[in-house]
Parts: sequence; structure tokens; C-alpha cells
Amino acid sequence: MSQIGSFALLLALGLSSYSFLAGLVALLGKDAVSARLGETARRAGIATFAAVLLAGVVLVVAAFNDDFSIAYIFHHSNRDLPAAYKFAVLWSGQEGSLLFWSLLLAGYGFVLRLRYKTDQRLFAYASVIIASVQVFFLLILNFAAHPFGTMQGQLPGDGNGLNPLLQYPEMVIHPPMLYLGYVGFTVPFAFALGALIMKYPGEKWIHITRRWTMVTWGFLTIGVFLGAHWAYAVLGWGGYWGWDPVENASLMPWLTGTAFLHSVMMQEKRGMLKVWNMSLIFATFLLSMLGTFLTRSGVISSVHAFAQSSIGTWFLVFIGLTLAVCSFFLVANRDHLKSEHKLESLVSRESSFLFNNLLLLVVCFTILWGTFFPILSEFVQGHKVTVGPPFFNRVAVPVALLLLLLTAVGPLLAWRKTSVESLKRNFLFPAIGSVAVGGMMILFGVRPWEDPSYFYATMAAILSALVTFTVISEFLRGGRVIAGKSGMNLVSAMLHLYHRNTRRYGGYIVHFGVALVIVGILGQPFNKEVEKEMAFGDKINIDPYTLVCQSYTQDDNPNYGNEWAIINVFRGGKQITTMYPERRFYKASGQPQTLPRIYPSFREDLFLVADLYVVYEGKNETTGRPIIKAHLNPLVPWIWIGLIIMVFGTITALIPNAAAVRATAPAPVRAPAEVGAGD
Repeated sequence: MSQIGSFALLLALGLSSYSFLAGLVALLGKDAVSARLGETARRAGIATFAAVLLAGVVLVVAAFNDDFSIAYIFHHSNRDLPAAYKFAVLWSGQEGSLLFWSLLLAGYGFVLRLRYKTDQRLFAYASVIIASVQVFFLLILNFAAHPFGTMQGQLPGDGNGLNPLLQYPEMVIHPPMLYLGYVGFTVPFAFALGALIMKYPGEKWIHITRRWTMVTWGFLTIGVFLGAHWAYAVLGWGGYWGWDPVENASLMPWLTGTAFLHSVMMQEKRGMLKVWNMSLIFATFLLSMLGTFLTRSGVISSVHAFAQSSIGTWFLVFIGLTLAVCSFFLVANRDHLKSEHKLESLVSRESSFLFNNLLLLVVCFTILWGTFFPILSEFVQGHKVTVGPPFFNRVAVPVALLLLLLTAVGPLLAWRKTSVESLKRNFLFPAIGSVAVGGMMILFGVRPWEDPSYFYATMAAILSALVTFTVISEFLRGGRVIAGKSGMNLVSAMLHLYHRNTRRYGGYIVHFGVALVIVGILGQPFNKEVEKEMAFGDKINIDPYTLVCQSYTQDDNPNYGNEWAIINVFRGGKQITTMYPERRFYKASGQPQTLPRIYPSFREDLFLVADLYVVYEGKNETTGRPIIKAHLNPLVPWIWIGLIIMVFGTITALIPNAAAVRATAPAPVRAPAEVGAGD
């Protein structure tokens, strides 16, 4: 099977190279021969997808067949690995994940090349640029990180097994979502660079790529949050975001992609920020590649990263070449990107988008600096100096609060200029509601003046409420207008409004989801934790719960052995659930894994909902007693609920607008004719 896979990758390299070179030559000419050559290049790009797909299928089939003659299968699978995780073998190691990246890129290119008639020349440019990226990855797969390398000597009877951290249902979904986001940004990048090279007139390239960008952003959003949930549910430390370098690598392109989605509206509406938008989409693609470099070069230490590898040099060269090409065309064609209008007022929607962009880039630069600081410090001083969460939080938390403020205020501002009277009228209801929320927090005992973390939590609650009330007021205001014109009831009018401008109101729903995510994060200062050695019958009290150890037990299956605690949970003297925190020992890899158990519950106080998070940390070697650690994490479930709402809002924004309702004017009443008229 390895020969079939190797041949498929070589064939894919040949096809993608032809697609790139022939497509490039075709773009330079304008005769019938060039047109035919361009068509063959398009078809070669389509065939590339088939070849890479064949290679991916071969690797997955080898995993299911336990073909340990392939070194990659030996290192990342074993006979007793459950079937669902056999699929995860494809992206569990360096070579397989690069193959998966190449497969997704070929898939995106396949769809793009089928839709080429939308604008043949622009799509031809985008196709050539995507082919060039495809060539890069296929060169690595064929010559630097070959997934079909074979074992030498006697074949092993079993493999080393999949990394235990990846043997969790979410990890069958998280990497594909993240990669769909990373890889997907290649498409808007290709269109943007193609439009810049050919000096494409107008903003049509933005309209063409809007859905590509939103879908990609949606995938990346899901990937980032699923990664946070995986860290929360598997790593057993009680948190969901530790500013790990690989976590940072996924967040940076999300930040610049978010900035692009906002600022590109200024280019559509007002013809502004053309250079800025080009730079943002270029930066988003480059940061996606940089994230791939971080996880595969071995220059950083992370629970998510792959081992030390020589392919980091390949990525650095590719990033350098891409940056040089983008910079050259930005400078050479800068006259084509002149803004058609200027910022007229600081109190306008344009200014809110601009400040939003600046704040997102401040966070992105801070994360970039903190992530690379250990490497820079080692280069300058000879030893690594790492920075931890306090460094990132010092910048990210205040900036996040300012972003929330802009998220709330932005929809209330008009294009060009907003009158003070209009702002007061639109802002009154949301402002009163958010201040009331802050007052309620103080009433329930939060003292923001006593601790900075309490202050930030209170401000986050107030601003999240401000966003929520702004979204509600926008729906109500628009609904009243339609109800007044059409005679609909208010609810029907708001639903029609929602369907009539899906992009705008889908965006508001995304903003509401973001507000809920912030609500979930603001509970962190109120977290509690207790750790104790627990024999049978021992108790742990963590307000308002009492945990009682009923027993400990163990089991064995072909893939792993495990032991777990049986913990009864009481509240107010009444048992509400039983939890089973677990530790596993995987036989093939010889690695342990801790699996906490999480019980989300509604509470009758300020926090409304909280996670009871229980970890079985193993046994004290001295006393032989098991150690149980319990966390009470207020509001965390709102993070995952917020993600669902963000995804729903994104899907909404992708739906075409419904036709506007038409108000039927009443028929004019005709006066009766006078008797005898005309006689």
C-alpha cells in the first residue's frame, strides 16, 4: 500500500506543478492557445484533488488494516485502537497532518475550479496561487516528511499507539475544524493577491470571497473553542486556556481574520481601507502558516506541538517568499488601492470599525511577541526566558473590554457621521440595562474596588449586558418600523427583519454569542478548588456541594487499563449525582491519562450556572491513598453556549436575504356621484 500512496503523492506533485506553471504561462498570454493552456491547468488542479485524496485514503486504510510496515502507522496506531480513532491517525502525527492539510487545500481548490465561470480571469489567478501553495506542501510530503516511509527489518507485531491525549471523541472533530480554518484562509488570500496583481477594478473580489472568508472564519472559530474545551475536559488542570504557544498560534489568524471581516465592510460601503484590508488578509494567511511552523518546527515546547523537525526551515523559506511577493505587489500597485473617501467623524460606524481593528491587532501583536519571546531571548541572551498568562492577560483583558464596548456602540452609529441626539436616543435603553446589571453584581456581594480581578469581572458583565441590550434594541427598533408599515405583529416583523438582512442580523447574533463567551470567562476570579486524600467515606466540601467518596475500582480492556473513583455529590443534604473521575494507562504507548468529570449545574445565586469539576489525580505513594481535586468553576458553561450562538449567527449571515415585505396601500375611497350630474 505504501507504493500506491507514494505514487499518488508524486502524481499530485506533478499535477499541481503543471497547474501552477501552465496556469502562470496562460495568464501571461491572451490568445486562444493561452486560453486552452489555462483550461488544462484548471483540469490538472482538479485532478490534483483526486491524487491527494487517494493518498489520504491509502493512509487511513493502512491504519484500519494495521499495516505496520508503514512507519507512520507503526508510530501512531495499534491493533486495539478503537475504529473512530483510526481516522484520527491521519492527523495525529507530523507527516499525516501535512497530508491532511494538503488534502483540504486540494478540496478547496477543487470547489474553486468548478466555480470558475463566475469570473474566469480572477478565478484563474486564484487557481494559480492556490496551486503554488499546493506545490509547497507536496514538496514537503514527497521529500521531507514522507507519510509512506517503510519500516526496516522484521515487521513489528503491534504499533506504538495513538497519543492518549488524542483518544477523546472531540479530537476526531477539533483538528479537522482547525485545519479547515487554517487552510481555508488560502482562498481569500489567493483572490486578494490575484485581484491586486491584475489591478482588479471595483470591489467584486470582496463579494466573491465574502462567503469563503466567513465559512473559513466559522471553521476556525469552532476549532479554537473545541481546542479550549478539549483542554478543559482532558488535561485535568481545571482551565480551558493557558496561553500555550500552539493555542496562541490558532488565535492569531482568528484575530486578524475577525478584523478583516469587520473592516472589509468599510471598503464595500465607502471604498476605504483598501491597503489595510489587503494587508489584513495577507497577514491572516501568513499567521496561519506561522502557526503551522510553530507546531512542526520544534522551536517551542507545547503539549500540542510535534517533535523537533527539519521542515521548519521549509516553512520559514515559504513564509519569507510569500511575504516578499505580497509586499512587492502592495508597493507596486499602491495607486490602485487609493481610498475613495476619508474618515469624516470620530462618531461614526467607520471609526468604530477602525478602532476595532486597531485593538484586535494590538492583542495579536502582544500574543505574537509573547509567543516568540523565549526564542528571541535565547538568541540574544543564550537562555530562554518564558512569559506566562499574567503577561498576556495584562494586555488582553483591558483590550477585550474595549472591544466589547465597541461591539455594543458600533451598531448604534451611522455611516459617515452620527448626531449626538440620535446616539442618546439609541443608547439610553442599553445603558440603563447594563448599569442595572452592574448594580445587581454589587448587591450580590461582588466588590470591584477590592480586587482588580473583581473589577474586570464586573466591567465584563456590564459591557456584555450592554452588547446584549444593544442587539435586542436593534431587533426591536427595526421590528417596530416594519410592523408600522406592514401591519404585522412585532414578533413576525422582527423575524422578517432577520430574514431580510441576514448578514447584518447574523452579525448581531454573533456579537451576542461573544457577549455570552465573555460572561463565561468573567467567572474565573470566583473559581474555587479543594484537594484532599480521600479514603472510603471521606468528604470534601466545596460550596455548595459535599463530595463523598463511595469507593474506588479498576478495569482492564485491550487498549488501556483504568481506575476511577466513585464520588457521590450532595447539595443541601440531597444527593444530586454520582461522578466517576478516571485515570487510564494506555498499553501500546505506555502513557497515562487523567480524565476529569464535569457536572454543570444551575445555582440559586449570582452565578446561575457553574461546573463542578472533579479530578482523580492518582495515589499518594507514601500513604497509598487516592488524591481527589475538586474545582468549582462559575459560569464556564456559558462559553460553550456562546460558541453555539456564534456558529448559528455565522450560518445565518451566509443565508441569502429574503425579499422585502411590501406594504399594501389602502384603495382610495371614491366619492359617490351627485344625483343628476351630467343630465
